[in-house]
Amino acid sequence: MTPPAELPSSNGSSEERYFVLQASYQSPTNEAFTHAQNIPAPASEAIDEKTTYLSALRKATTDLQERINKDLTARMEEDKAREGEATKSKVDEAKEEDNYGEEVVEEE
Repeated sequence: MTPPAELPSSNGSSEERYFVLQASYQSPTNEAFTHAQNIPAPASEAIDEKTTYLSALRKATTDLQERINKDLTARMEEDKAREGEATKSKVDEAKEEDNYGEEVVEEE
């Protein structure tokens, strides 16, 4: 999580502090992604303020995890599809050479 930053409040008069919960993914074979969520920082050291902040952090973490899992699952499916296409087009050259000119019956 990044340190608190300041956002203009909706009325424009005072600044609202927030933390950014962020996760990034990079891969040499898939498109990168970054997910981020702003979480309002506690306004004071009061227990109820901290409790509200921790509740928001927990919800944001769960939401972020769901989004990451969805994106990673999609990328795994893309990888499987690419791998399947590559496997279909490959011929086992060594096996073909060993069996050249012979009728081969595949055993199960």
